[in-house]
Amino acid sequence: MIDVNKGIATAVKTGKVSFGANSARQHAQTGKTKLIILASNCPPSLREDIEHCCRLSKVPMIIFKGSSLDLAAVCGKPFAVSALSIREAGDSEILKLTEPEEPKEAEESAGGNE
Repeated sequence: MIDVNKGIATAVKTGKVSFGANSARQHAQTGKTKLIILASNCPPSLREDIEHCCRLSKVPMIIFKGSSLDLAAVCGKPFAVSALSIREAGDSEILKLTEPEEPKEAEESAGGNE
């Protein structure tokens, strides 16, 4: 499993990232983003609105475990970040969080040496 904080920081440095809830909502509506990350203290009405847009456009969304100030610190920003949208991940592996994991039991039982 990748480190979420490191993945976000790398995406901010090397990829294309937009900050702010309005930007996240707009990118979710158009589907022009690969991942939306919301802070845990994002206002409920805004969170529901962005979740709804993400479901309609099939954009994955992650709830960051920290507050908007924690998310800002990870991004290296001097202002609160309640939401960010990652349009291009750059050198980051943050998009791997949205991929379904392969079942490990199938690999182990496929060996056949018993």
